[in-house]
Amino acid sequence: MALYEHIFLARQDISPQQAEALTGQFKNIITSLGGTVGKVEYWGVKALAYRIKKNRKAHFTLMNIDAPPAAITEMERQESLNEDVLRILTLRVEELEEGPSAQLRKRDDDGERGERGDRGDRGDRRPPRGDRPDRGDRPERRPRRDEGARPEGEAI
Repeated sequence: MALYEHIFLARQDISPQQAEALTGQFKNIITSLGGTVGKVEYWGVKALAYRIKKNRKAHFTLMNIDAPPAAITEMERQESLNEDVLRILTLRVEELEEGPSAQLRKRDDDGERGERGDRGDRGDRRPPRGDRPDRGDRPERRPRRDEGARPEGEAI
């Protein structure tokens, strides 16, 4: 059997319990067709980069799956029929990641650093305003023409 990482996005209107019920429904499909679901991570409601079917946010769920391709195909078919599922992504991987995913590790790190986080060794993005370099290397601007008098036939 092959190893897969599967992520699905559910509408923001449903409750977290309904999102978990969807996860259970998809797990049942995989197990009934001879596969196993290892790790399931509910990432919560997150903002989308762009609107999908008039939704600006969605419930994100990750599933690590060890199943035959037919089970994955059936699960994706069922997800496409479900109106609560906005998007799906299934990736075949060589090995499944142990421990929390990068999304959950990121959330844990944010809690330790505060709201905006610290910049570490990067420092500030901009130099202070008083230390601006001299602009003497720029060529001189050409003079502006008189706006009042325009030659015949020139468009405004």
